[in-house]
Amino acid sequence: MYDGFLFHGLSWETLLMWCVVTLGLIVLNELTRRFSSVALVMFLFLPLLLPFVLWYPHTATPGTGASTGTWFHWVKVYSALAGCLGFMFIRYYGEKKSAVSYKKKAGSPAIPKLLLLFPPFILSVNILEACIRDFQVYGMHATGQIIDGVTMISGPWNIMNGVAGILNILAISGWMGITISKDKSRDMLWPDMMWFWIIAYDLWNFAYVYNCVSDHAFYAGAALLVSCTIPAFFIKKGAWLQHRAHTLALWMMFTMSVPMFVDSPRFGVPASHDPRALFVVSFVALAVNIAVFVYHLSTIIKRRRNPLVETVYPEDLR
Repeated sequence: MYDGFLFHGLSWETLLMWCVVTLGLIVLNELTRRFSSVALVMFLFLPLLLPFVLWYPHTATPGTGASTGTWFHWVKVYSALAGCLGFMFIRYYGEKKSAVSYKKKAGSPAIPKLLLLFPPFILSVNILEACIRDFQVYGMHATGQIIDGVTMISGPWNIMNGVAGILNILAISGWMGITISKDKSRDMLWPDMMWFWIIAYDLWNFAYVYNCVSDHAFYAGAALLVSCTIPAFFIKKGAWLQHRAHTLALWMMFTMSVPMFVDSPRFGVPASHDPRALFVVSFVALAVNIAVFVYHLSTIIKRRRNPLVETVYPEDLR
């Protein structure tokens, strides 16, 4: 066992399981991305069935003693699923229309522009939801108590990271430029979802999980974020939001079904609960998001772009 700055209890077994979780999410994301039938089973039929046969009676209610038995986990899983189903609707909208309509971009008359407000809306709500939780944890003035099944330590890191998340929302742009790929997977591509914004999001989200769900951050933070960032950089570029929605929904359904996994003595990896680690993680997230926001704002001014209706970044940066 190795005790590090961020986590305690690291071992070859936990590192191996981290790789298994990350690879498993990547593979399942690829299956749900490429095959609409698999996506419907995973994101529609299972979520309709599991609450009645498993979650509510056994694994995800307050009486079960599981950390997933809170309103937040229920909201999180279904908000992620709403994103998956909403993106599928956008991706397959008008699929049976003529070949001309099939080749049109998502912003063309083939798909109503109003529909393209859904991706930035669900993304912004998801980020804001976590920011509110960070501010809420700060208001708890916790000093290591177990709250909602998780060890909480309140501090300035919650405020810093909440601000970082708000800046991340403000740097979202170019959703009217969203297109649908012309291959069989019909992926939802967002040209303005730049690599530096994704890194800023990853740092913010990891800090959020580390602040608010600390003992789950090894998997729910690091593994989950890597599982959608790798496909966005190396497998299907431009489809980060789609990868993120799929992997988040898959992970949330898994933890709602097997909540003891992240808390098990064998595979669970608790956070160090060191205030210095909490501060550093949130400080880095805030610093990077400030830098991205300043660059984003300067690019808008320099290129005289309207981020609400135009893509902000040129082709050579993508």
